[in-house]
Amino acid sequence: MNDLTIGLLSALLATNQPQAVSNVIHEQTGVAVELATDPVEKELRTVMMADDAAQDDVGEWIQAFEASGTNRTKEAGIALNQRIMARFEKVRTAYGTFLRNHPDSAKGYLAYGSFLNDIGDEEGAKIQYDNSKQIDPKNPAVWNQLANYYGHNGELTNAFVHYTEAIRLDPTEPVYYQNFATTVYLYRKDAREFYHINEQQVFDKALGLYQQAMKYAPDDLVLATDYASSYYGIKPLRTNDALAAWTNALKIAHNSIEREGVLIHLARVKISAGRFDEAQAIINSVTNAVYGDLKHRLQRSLEDHKNPPPEDAPDVSTNSLPSPIVAPADAANSLPVSTNAESVPLKLLTEPPALREQKP
Repeated sequence: MNDLTIGLLSALLATNQPQAVSNVIHEQTGVAVELATDPVEKELRTVMMADDAAQDDVGEWIQAFEASGTNRTKEAGIALNQRIMARFEKVRTAYGTFLRNHPDSAKGYLAYGSFLNDIGDEEGAKIQYDNSKQIDPKNPAVWNQLANYYGHNGELTNAFVHYTEAIRLDPTEPVYYQNFATTVYLYRKDAREFYHINEQQVFDKALGLYQQAMKYAPDDLVLATDYASSYYGIKPLRTNDALAAWTNALKIAHNSIEREGVLIHLARVKISAGRFDEAQAIINSVTNAVYGDLKHRLQRSLEDHKNPPPEDAPDVSTNSLPSPIVAPADAANSLPVSTNAESVPLKLLTEPPALREQKP
């Protein structure tokens, strides 16, 4: 959304024309929106739409810069950074003005915190989340946001406590279970110590949380693949459970790219389980060029598993698949996972799932 659109939305809100606002948003974004009738809520929604518009603009600028090739000079990069900072400063100012006018708006502090988190100011975001929680401690979204912060910054005990409270306040929200599961899975040592359980029980706890999330979001492919990918880190491999999880993901894939990405994972699990003929049949069924390199690597891994070198031979092979990434130091918010995977291929190696935000 451009500045002209934001100005139009503000004017429409000021003249109390919510349906017109909804029509503009639908025209600009393709999303139908029901607007609140409360004046403060309207004002906040206007700021949040300006926030979204600014982040869309910045995303487009970065994409254009990355595609500019030889024009990507140091000076151009500095100029882009200055442009981005100026664009975001307008949003920061808008949130500041709103909160000065409405210092008791818990949703306003939560939205401002989410904006600050999105632009990389995690400490500033935490301050706003704390403000929001102090005003409205019964809002589960702010407990989720703070749990994400604590998980990302190493205060795992606080993360576990905050996810638990978010779920207590809203036991039907899948995002809370998913984030909790991801954090327990990635930080198994902390989970063992906090809950006084062994590693296999930690895995069981994480899997159970994923399963709860899937009960409330059965068609969420990102969630299903996060759950299925978690089996890569469990030793010994729980073959049947892993295959069932990837088979479920296959059922809810929306298009051929997603389906073949899941098939790649199914073949990988079957290779690990020694079911080579089944794995070969699956590899043969993958035809999309986007998976060409992964298919080639998977085929080499299959051959290596079918014809292992003698035990006394030096290990010089590079053909086998690398181990999946399980818990890098900054795992909690490092690699984003697309929630719209229509044209995004699934990767062969497991990336740390991103923790999901929940804005007002």
